[in-house]
Amino acid sequence: MQLSGKVAFITGAASGIGKQIAELFAVEGASVVIADLNLQAAQQAAAQITASGAQALAIEVDVTDEDQVNAGVEAAVKAFGGIDILVSNAGIQIIQPVQDLSYADWKKMLAIHLDGAFLTTKACLKHMYAQGRGGSIIYMGSVHSKEASKLKAPYVTAKHGLLGLAKTVAKEGGSAGIHANVICPGFVRTPLVDKQIPEQAKELGISEEDVIQKVMLKDTVDGEFTSTEDVARVALMFAAFPSNALTGQSLMVSHGWGME
Repeated sequence: MQLSGKVAFITGAASGIGKQIAELFAVEGASVVIADLNLQAAQQAAAQITASGAQALAIEVDVTDEDQVNAGVEAAVKAFGGIDILVSNAGIQIIQPVQDLSYADWKKMLAIHLDGAFLTTKACLKHMYAQGRGGSIIYMGSVHSKEASKLKAPYVTAKHGLLGLAKTVAKEGGSAGIHANVICPGFVRTPLVDKQIPEQAKELGISEEDVIQKVMLKDTVDGEFTSTEDVARVALMFAAFPSNALTGQSLMVSHGWGME
């Protein structure tokens, strides 16, 4: 097992991509912390993992609240003895053109995606440095970390920002064996994306099918959505990579939507 003896703190892990990552990490031997705003859903996800014989802990965390983040990380350390992997995955989406976007929504988006990444990183780094056994920090970016789309100004801005944070953490943490990388998925058919389809159809004045085929998947090589399993496999690669050779990097997982 690639993550035997490791402890992974995963935000937004009660559903979607985060849950898939938690399940795969558990199969690979990690003790996983399901950190989510929805405690009931987090408890259900953790129960499913423990029923399989792995270790999991559910924690209610608002990633924009520094005290909650710090308390959640401390609870994870108390339960499992440390933190080896952070997956900063919590996120939302708001669909609006810039001229109609409220300042409150702008700040909300940046707080969840960027402030949340900063706060969880800061809280976990303290333990990674103290433990002296390295660590892996994985940010959930997007192809929107590299590209822009209409109606998503704060999301695109935040996802671009994660690249800078990852590179900085990689530079600062390298001598301690701490890696920081960004996964950049294409459209993954999660509730977050399902919610966007009718919203974009309304804003763009097109059908929902056209949103899927002519907006979301038009630049893929095969007209397919990225799967949660695809993203989880990349997270495992980053989490298990044994050296500083793979740090400060971003990898698109998008059926060819974005290429570098």
